[in-house]
Amino acid sequence: MSDLTLTILMPCLNEAETLAFCVRQAVTALRDNQVEGEVLIADNGSTDGSQQIAIDEGARVVNVPTRGYGAALIAGIEAARGKYVMMADADASYDFGHLPRFVPVLDSGYDLVMGNRFMGGIKPGAMPPLHRYLGNPVLSAIGRLFFRIPVRDFHCGLRAFRRDSILGLGLRTTGMEFASEMVVKSSLAGLRMTEVATTLSPDGRSRPPHLRSWRDGWRHLRFLLLYSPRWLFFYPGLVTFLVGFVISLFLIMGPQTVGRWTFDVDTLTYSLGLVLIGAHISVFAVSAKVFGTQEGFLPKNPSFERLFKFITLEVGLLFGCALLLTGAGILIYALMIWHATGYGELSPQRMLRLTLPSATAFMLGVEAIFGSFFLSLLGVNRR
Repeated sequence: MSDLTLTILMPCLNEAETLAFCVRQAVTALRDNQVEGEVLIADNGSTDGSQQIAIDEGARVVNVPTRGYGAALIAGIEAARGKYVMMADADASYDFGHLPRFVPVLDSGYDLVMGNRFMGGIKPGAMPPLHRYLGNPVLSAIGRLFFRIPVRDFHCGLRAFRRDSILGLGLRTTGMEFASEMVVKSSLAGLRMTEVATTLSPDGRSRPPHLRSWRDGWRHLRFLLLYSPRWLFFYPGLVTFLVGFVISLFLIMGPQTVGRWTFDVDTLTYSLGLVLIGAHISVFAVSAKVFGTQEGFLPKNPSFERLFKFITLEVGLLFGCALLLTGAGILIYALMIWHATGYGELSPQRMLRLTLPSATAFMLGVEAIFGSFFLSLLGVNRR
């Protein structure tokens, strides 16, 4: 590895129309700002002569056989010779002349510096309304909510970072969701990040972009959800469980009237169903967290690890057995009532208020027991 300060990296797939302009702009930015650096093109199998254009303009080319935006950038980062890497698309939509806005911030100690197009300006026709007013704001807001990330433009293609810090994240997505993966994993790893203003110009190519709005938007959202078991599983599970539990307590003693509506055992049935669903989802939350930590794509959480010192397999088994005994006790009480009538006809509403909670306790007990074994199996390597 040489002592270069900066690698300007561009992924490339048939960018002959704009590549020469972008490489010249990048070379000029390095020269004018007296930065020791290189321009690196991560070519993803171009068939329009892009490789030779890049070489003729003074760039270095690395061939990446695995298709995909993320695959090209991962290979490019690995091949980069600079201490820092500044990446952007080779479609003339980003201004490499903004280099001075990024490098000094990295010199000050930040690991990742994002461009923000909404701060710097989006030129007419540069971003479709769907992306500008729905896709980018919504996905960026979800990212900030889930991961407490201090940037407002998650998907800006112009960004700069410390090469060794980003390599240490083990980035692996090969598609457009790579943009989200870099930001999310940087946050989870505790890297310092900030943003600076940049601009977005209309795409300089005559052909349609590689980006597919709905497909790639879903892939970004899917990634954000999968990397946040709390928001995907735990919070929905907890809310569902509590709503079902509160309604069940409200109805367990008898029908309740609110205004002109009367709620009885039918509502109780569905509320206990919410309790079961909430419990199932919560088990998924813990399982996903343990599995993600074991596989290395979620960081270790000291609070979560301490929790497992108290919530062990044995504690789970005892809790499950207690639920089974509770269900059995309610069932025995119901049988005693039936016996007292000579095993004759009973009030359905009265008996459902016993048998439904009993069945719910049985199911929760079984889930607690087998869920505890499953979590213990997932956590074998941890212990």
